[in-house]
Amino acid sequence: MKGLKAWLYSIAVMLHDALFKFAVHQGLVKCVGYTAGFSQVTGAVVADTTSFTSGQAYGFLRGGASTARHKINEVYMGGEDTASTPTALNLSKTSTISVGALSAGTIAKTSVGDAPANAPAWGNVAATTYPQRSSTLYMLNLSLNTYGGIARWQARYGEEIETLGNTASDGEVVLSTKLGGGKGSGHILFQA
Repeated sequence: MKGLKAWLYSIAVMLHDALFKFAVHQGLVKCVGYTAGFSQVTGAVVADTTSFTSGQAYGFLRGGASTARHKINEVYMGGEDTASTPTALNLSKTSTISVGALSAGTIAKTSVGDAPANAPAWGNVAATTYPQRSSTLYMLNLSLNTYGGIARWQARYGEEIETLGNTASDGEVVLSTKLGGGKGSGHILFQA
């Protein structure tokens, strides 16, 4: 019976996604593309479930409302160190979500159209409370040597990393390092 429930659930999810894509294609629903960028940030190694502080992560991406849904299509970082610095880059969901305005990063629409009423938040400085990286919800593990190396991940269509809402653990992701703390610039491309 568990297998049947899982199968029915997966069919329901596929149907939902197909109907949503059809609605977007027909212009009934408008998705807006965004790029969230960071420039010349030197990441700091922070343990899982430990609060970040100012500028330690490359960035936090948080939903602007309880119904906000984001689909992450690409994560990119190019290294800018002047010496060899192996860096373990990590995109994961947060177990404790950031609170307050996020800053020290750039966010811009990449497509024409109306932005959602509650725009997504991006940055590596939080006004009130910093998030904590989950120890179990790692979405991507990428590594690079930030002495000129690059790390780039692109989702295949339908296999984007999703966030939903603006609460832990599904409403926010953090791009940070587990090892090395190299300097770099990059972006996250996503749809809202």
